[in-house]
Amino acid sequence: QVQLVESGGGLVQAGGSLRLSCAASGRTLSNYYMGWFRQAPGKEREFVAAVTRGVMITRYADSVKGRFTISRDNAKNTVYLQMNSLKPEDTALYYCAADSDPRAYGSLKFDYWGQGTQVTVSS
Repeated sequence: QVQLVESGGGLVQAGGSLRLSCAASGRTLSNYYMGWFRQAPGKEREFVAAVTRGVMITRYADSVKGRFTISRDNAKNTVYLQMNSLKPEDTALYYCAADSDPRAYGSLKFDYWGQGTQVTVSS
């Protein structure tokens, strides 16, 4: 299995930026499809962004398109989520996810998850 550890969360004012990192260990990240999800208090976990393992095609939730960018650095075994123009509604616990199955990119069902990093956006 692959172990995932998120970092980079924190408190930021609306309109600000944060970059989340997800460091993988135990396996080579290049073998995995990667995703970011988030869960706000009282809400269901929702999809944020995903990237393929080869060509590095990306997809995003409509709520974050144009503001968030997912990327990966396979040499560093790390995936990133650059978050710009943050809004209070972006406040949530953000999770990194991984799966070696190519169906994960389309189905958004991932087998491996990090423990999350908190992002809080003040108005």
